[in-house]
Amino acid sequence: MEVAIVKAVASGVLAYSIHYGSIKLYSTLCVPDGMWGYLQGLLTTGSPMCQVALTAASQTQTSYSSLLLVGGSRFLIDMVGLPFPKE
Repeated sequence: MEVAIVKAVASGVLAYSIHYGSIKLYSTLCVPDGMWGYLQGLLTTGSPMCQVALTAASQTQTSYSSLLLVGGSRFLIDMVGLPFPKE
């Protein structure tokens, strides 16, 4: 059971770290702040690197929210005391 908890926490940390990094990469390199960034974004937003960054952000957001939903549900079920089948 403890190994499963460690794996779940590690998965959440990994998903969030990739999500955070890809968003920072996208906002820094693809669409920087300011008027120059607006003009630069016209050229860089469609680049493969920027598309990969947005795809990674989207996919890791889905993974992270699923981990939170499943983990939160499991926590609530454990608090209520419903029996789980033994592994």
